[in-house]
Amino acid sequence: MPGLAAAEQDAVSLVRRVARALNRRFTDIVALLFSHKGAGSLGAVAGFAIAVVFAWKFLRPRRRAPKRPPPTPAAAPAATVPDAAEPIGDSGKVVTREIVVKRLKGCRKVTCQLLGVVFEEKIPEELQKHATVRPSVVELLLEISRYCDLYLMETVIDDKSEENALMALEISGLFRTGGLMKEKVLFCSSEVGRTSFVRQLESDFHIDTSLDIVSQLSRFIRCQLFISTVEGEQLAGNVFNSPSLEQFFS
Repeated sequence: MPGLAAAEQDAVSLVRRVARALNRRFTDIVALLFSHKGAGSLGAVAGFAIAVVFAWKFLRPRRRAPKRPPPTPAAAPAATVPDAAEPIGDSGKVVTREIVVKRLKGCRKVTCQLLGVVFEEKIPEELQKHATVRPSVVELLLEISRYCDLYLMETVIDDKSEENALMALEISGLFRTGGLMKEKVLFCSSEVGRTSFVRQLESDFHIDTSLDIVSQLSRFIRCQLFISTVEGEQLAGNVFNSPSLEQFFS
């Protein structure tokens, strides 16, 4: 501050003037001491020296410690943004637990065919050469596996078909959460075997592209989803119809 600086300069000037005066006085006394060499002179010099020390100690300017800036308040922690639901299909719609629960009608054990539902391939002969998981069903199946006990199954011709199917499922990330495991992917050599799998597992909700299998199971399974683009099929009251899995859950 300007006023404080001026006061300090005045104090410094005063001390310097006093010091010069004392220096002259001290010189005179020293000269007197050496001329008279008396005891009284020695006492005068000692007293004067003490006075000089105390005068300098109390009159010298003192530096003020710089003021510390006030502490900066800690920034508030950033708000945590909850993870958004994953989109499925080309429509950009999202799958939530509420949609899955609503469409499954409370069923907790689901069995699902692979060909024509999860895979792009539709017949066993194609599966001998390759298997391609439809990207639009990945997040949907993961959500179903979090809510239900999910099993995937298919009728295959040979071991190579099984290998292709399991590799495609693994590459797509369907095994990454632990809800769906390789041990829950079942293979058989006929549609009769697939029907037997569903009944042995005591499924609550089965998904299939075969009208024969759906018709046979309608008496034993609580709910079914028949995947077909053909409309007008004669279906039981507990069987739903949809062109695709993701459209049914949209």
